[in-house]
Formats: sequence, C-alpha cells, structure tokens
Amino acid sequence: MFRSSSAVRWCWSLIAIAAGWVALTPAAGGAQAGLKLGARLEPLVDDYLIERLSGGARQVLHSPTPREVAITHDAPWEGSASGYHTVFKDGNRYRMYYRGQDMEVKGTRLVFNNPESICYAESADGIRFTKPKLGIVEFAGSRENNILRDRFGTHNFAPVIDIRPNCPAEARYKALGGVKGAKEGDGLFAFRSADGIHWELLSEKPVLTQGYFDSQNIAFWDAPSGQYRAYFRDFRDGGRDIKTSTSPDFIQWSKPEFLDYVDGRKTQLYTNQVLPAPGAPHILLGFPTRYITGRGLLTPLNEMVARAHPRYGNDYTDGGFMTSRDGKRFKVWSSAFLRPGPPREGRWMYGGHYQNWGLVETRAEPGMPELQPFLPQDPGMEWSLYSSEGGWTGHTNRMRRYTVRQHGLVSVQTRESAGELLTRPIELTGGSLEINFATSAAGAVQVEIQSPEGTPVPGYSLADCPEQFGDSTTHRVRWRYGDSLKSLTGKTVRLRFALRDADLFALRFR
Repeated sequence: MFRSSSAVRWCWSLIAIAAGWVALTPAAGGAQAGLKLGARLEPLVDDYLIERLSGGARQVLHSPTPREVAITHDAPWEGSASGYHTVFKDGNRYRMYYRGQDMEVKGTRLVFNNPESICYAESADGIRFTKPKLGIVEFAGSRENNILRDRFGTHNFAPVIDIRPNCPAEARYKALGGVKGAKEGDGLFAFRSADGIHWELLSEKPVLTQGYFDSQNIAFWDAPSGQYRAYFRDFRDGGRDIKTSTSPDFIQWSKPEFLDYVDGRKTQLYTNQVLPAPGAPHILLGFPTRYITGRGLLTPLNEMVARAHPRYGNDYTDGGFMTSRDGKRFKVWSSAFLRPGPPREGRWMYGGHYQNWGLVETRAEPGMPELQPFLPQDPGMEWSLYSSEGGWTGHTNRMRRYTVRQHGLVSVQTRESAGELLTRPIELTGGSLEINFATSAAGAVQVEIQSPEGTPVPGYSLADCPEQFGDSTTHRVRWRYGDSLKSLTGKTVRLRFALRDADLFALRFR
C-alpha cells in the first residue's frame, strides 16, 4: 500500500484546495457574507449557527448528574428556610453565600424560629463546603459562626466578583439585596466589598424600585455589551416573571422591562439565575426556578404544609433552562433541566428545588488508578451547580452538587437514525476546527466544508473526512490530508455535520 510522506500529503492538499477555490467567496460584503465567529467558542444552545437539521438530528437539553451533598444547613442560625445560594470561584477558593433561617410547620401555622441572616461558606474544590467562624455577627451570645450580615438585604443577598475593567479595589465584590416594602427602603440596595466578607452600602437609597424582588435578584458586569445587567422578579398578568435593567455604574439603572421569550414561557418563573456562559460570555445562560401551581397533594409532607398554607402544599417548583444573546429575549426550554426526582429527597415542594446562582469549574473524578499509566493523567474539568433539597421540617436543609460536561447543556443529537446539521454561512478563521462531541462505540461524526451554495470543497468533502468517534471537549477534526484549514482562512463556508448515535455540543475555529 502506498504511504505518502507529510510533504506529499501537503502538496495533494494544496492541489485539492486550489481546484475548489472558485467555489468559495470572500467573507466581506454581499449576500454571502458569513457569521464572524473569530476564535470564540460557540455552544449549540440556540439556533444561531443552525441553518437546518435533517434526518434524526435534533437539539436536546441534557440534565446534570446528581453528586454528593455539598453543604448541610443545620446550625442554630440556619435551618429549613436557608436558601438563595450564590457560588463562584475566586482564585483557589470557591465562595458560597446564602440566607440562613429556620422555619417549621406547627399545626396550621408556619413558624420562623430565627431571624434571617447572610451566611458564608467556602471550599477548596467546590465539592465540600465548610463554614468558617467569621467573628462578625453575634448570635445567641456568640460570634463563633459564619454569619457575615444580619441587617437589611438578608432575604436575598447575591454577591458577584466585578470584572469591569479598572474596577476599584474597594468595590471588587458587589451585590444586590432587598425586597419590596422593607422598612429600610422599598427596593433593591447596592452593596460593595473589598474582600467579599465585609460589606457596605454603595448608596443610602435603593437603586431599583420597580419590581417585587422577593427572590434572588442578581447583577453582573456584561463584558460584551460593556454594562451591568440585573435580573429580578416581578408579577405580570398575575404570574411570576422576570424583569431586567442595565447600568453603567451599578447605581443608576435603566427602567426595568419584562423579558421577551422566543416561544413564550410555559410556566411562571420565580428565580432567574442568569449568567454569562463560562468561556463564551457572548451567550447568557439562565437556570430559572419554574413555578407550577395547583397540582394537588403528592406526599404526606405536602398535606402537612397545606394545612398551614394551601398554596404551599399544592404548588411545586423545579429547575428550568433558558438562553439569550442580547440579554432581553430568551429561549426557554419547555422541558425541565432539573426534575424534583424521588420524593425521599424532599424536592416535591414549593421552593424545594432551587438552583444556585453560579456555574463553576470543578475537577472531574479521576479514573481507575490501575489504568492511569495508559490514559491521560489529568481527568479534566467539568461544571458544577447546586440545588436545594429538604426543608419545611426537621430544622435543616441541604445543597446537593450536580455536574455536567463543559458546554454540555444542549447538543445536536442523533440516536436511532443518522442525521445532519448544516450551518449558516461562516467566515472561516483559525488553523483548525475544534469540536466538543461524544459518540457511542458504533457512532461517528463527519464534517464537510462547503461553499455558501452547498458545493463541497475538494479535500474537505464528507468522503474526505474519516469517521471521528470518542468523547472529547476539544477534538480537532481531521480530513484526508490533515486538520489544517489555514489555506481557507478568510473565506465564507458552510459546515455540514453528519452524525450517527452522537452528540455535538459546541465548535470553534482555533
């Protein structure tokens, strides 16, 4: 069998490209101008890149995998009503903020056994969190606790690291907190901190007043648009929904507007949990709490709660997912991202399955030790998020960690029958095409590069692309003559993906 050298293969590649050059058009100007992706990662969480799906190909939302309990709220100043968690990574440390409070049902009454406070926990790995003794706030005659604030704003305090360029050191951390009708002021207050532990007001007056605010109200610096974005709860047409506002300085905010939804929202939305996608901040991801009313009494716990408050016993919450590219118009998936699961975990309740705000990288579980000499030493990273369970009784609740592959929230998937994805015209940049994909042992992905009119580029047709199989977040696509795309840089192309029992999660030009 003839085996060509790398030099000969390169020559054949150049000949093939030259033969098909006339099929390609310049990227600039004209009807054929392509999407300008540059080197940015493009997760397939929406239809931005998708011209057509055919055969058995469809977009699929992937639920995360439940892991261990990350923290249990069982201290006297915490309890069953602890909630509204924020988690982010800060250097080598994972920080967690949440409301501490205990509540129980006594006969036909809901009883709160302690006042609300803002609590803090941290972790070295994002897997198990501990509660440091901060020595800041006194509770029951002692400062040996993890309470960092017990004044107003405690109901829903949601901190973030401010990544705005030239952000002053004394305001490196910011937060919103407050509710409608609070005695301190009617609305959301803005806070700042230099260390994430000691906080002070940015303004003596609330910075946002047009909303109901009694859930987790979040804000962050949106680098692509060069402004702060806030998301918070209000009522629309008698149901719970989400408003947004923008600001240049975290103090002066635009008039709040309700979100728009591509196909309408299928349920009421309680929390929103909107954040920039890690590694792809031009896309916003949301993990809202879906609120479903009047389903009936499912368990004895629901019956007990209903005696104290009928709505709380008959209404349920679970985890949703939505995405946006402009911060205002969102695609909301009609299926749940996080189902409540088995009743034994105590998530079939109103407020019983709240997702945290924050999506953090954590190290994946290593493989079998005896196989390590033959496999990659670094198991890689995955994403972790957290959701509440328990509550309403027992003076405790807890947060369970869930994991999902990086940018593995949505894929173009095929299973029983093969299918194809055809992209819109794209301005090709970079020296190679990298994909995040997974197949079965019998599955495969092949990629064809086409002209905008659909003509295969010689050397990059489907027949020139060997079947790619495996599971990787950074796989470099190969064709007959190698993986280089440098000779096509600046041209407008389409990508045709042929999938068989496979998932395609994301792509980028490197």
